[in-house]
Amino acid sequence: MLQKISMAFIATALFFIASAQDSTKSLSISGGLDAYYRYNLDDAADGAKSNSFTSFTKSQNGFALGLATIKADASALSGKVTATVDLGFGQRAEEFSYYDFAAKSSLVYVKQLYLTVAATKNLKFTFGKFATHVGYELLDAPLNRNYSMSYMFTNGPFSHTGLKADITAGPVGLMIGVANFIDETEATTSSKTLIAQISGGTKNGKLKAFLNYAGFMGATKGANPLKLKSLNQVDLVVTGTISNKFNIGFNATVQQREQVKFAPTPNGAWFGTALYLNFDPCSKIGLSLRSEYIGDDKLVYFGAKNIFANTLSLNYKVGPVTLIPEVRFETAESKIFKTHNLSTQSSTVSALMAVVYKF
Repeated sequence: MLQKISMAFIATALFFIASAQDSTKSLSISGGLDAYYRYNLDDAADGAKSNSFTSFTKSQNGFALGLATIKADASALSGKVTATVDLGFGQRAEEFSYYDFAAKSSLVYVKQLYLTVAATKNLKFTFGKFATHVGYELLDAPLNRNYSMSYMFTNGPFSHTGLKADITAGPVGLMIGVANFIDETEATTSSKTLIAQISGGTKNGKLKAFLNYAGFMGATKGANPLKLKSLNQVDLVVTGTISNKFNIGFNATVQQREQVKFAPTPNGAWFGTALYLNFDPCSKIGLSLRSEYIGDDKLVYFGAKNIFANTLSLNYKVGPVTLIPEVRFETAESKIFKTHNLSTQSSTVSALMAVVYKF
């Protein structure tokens, strides 16, 4: 079962052996782990969902493990060649690599595994499995301010396995690539995903913008896991630093879905927006508010025409450990949430306490 994971570490070792005479080679190890307790105030008896329609936090009135991760970054030839092995274990890893989990493949533990070669100062190529560029939020809990995830993160791509090229020209960046079908580590269909990004920002780095794309077209018979003719997602991320204590983030996304002929679900698009307000009154304390809206007028994907979610998180840092108490308020136009007796309602409230460790 662990053969493919062992091969990943062997590949990294061979990388260093091959560059043994290179005095510029380096190796860094990082990682972390997280766990949480969650309680939905409606105590919904709806099985595995527990009134949670987003990734990773579906436990109800219980403690749960999130993700244990270890990452190795190796570089040689003055950074011109780098190799990354990023492994994860736990609920987040299983949901992140859900195709591999369903196939009972050991690749479920491989979050990322890629090789990057810098052809020139302004051009580099990356080959392997890497996290998606789409969206504001990331898989690893230490890299987010809110512990629970947004609807946009949950319903966008998670990862890509393929080849991409990054080109930089001053403050402007361009990425374009081709990958297996969305989220697939091992290809089960001939459909390929086109990925792209244009980025830019101010010289002082206080304002940054990323325009992202991921999608596929031409699958006339829907011969792919989503059974769609085409899917195209355009995504915008903007970050701004107002002061050393306050910064903001904004994410907007539109996902167009084209069904095959005679499909029961209509063609159309859903969209989402989220505003992130982050305030750090001191080095040990941070407050984060995420306000998210999802619109799906034609019901092409969600079970409600609109969903509104507000999440307030406190980050309290004690050395490498961050404690995150969090409360989440959600409302929808339709009655998609459950009560304790399984009747339906249009709103719900959840609270959680998370512990996040990073090294």
